[in-house]
Amino acid sequence: MDPSGKLYRSQTNRMLGGVCGGLADYTGLDATVIRVIFVILAVFGGAGLLVYLAMWIIVPTAPA
Repeated sequence: MDPSGKLYRSQTNRMLGGVCGGLADYTGLDATVIRVIFVILAVFGGAGLLVYLAMWIIVPTAPA
């Protein structure tokens, strides 16, 4: 878990918006696992896409 306790979008581990990379850094999981979870949620009901877009807007980018 991130020692600062804050969730940020990743600047280095990103494919689109850095949301999955930021969640991976925060939780200590691999970013690929987070991405697969978002894809599964998007395919089964569309919630993954909505959550990803909301987090992309709400979660700030990590400081440099």
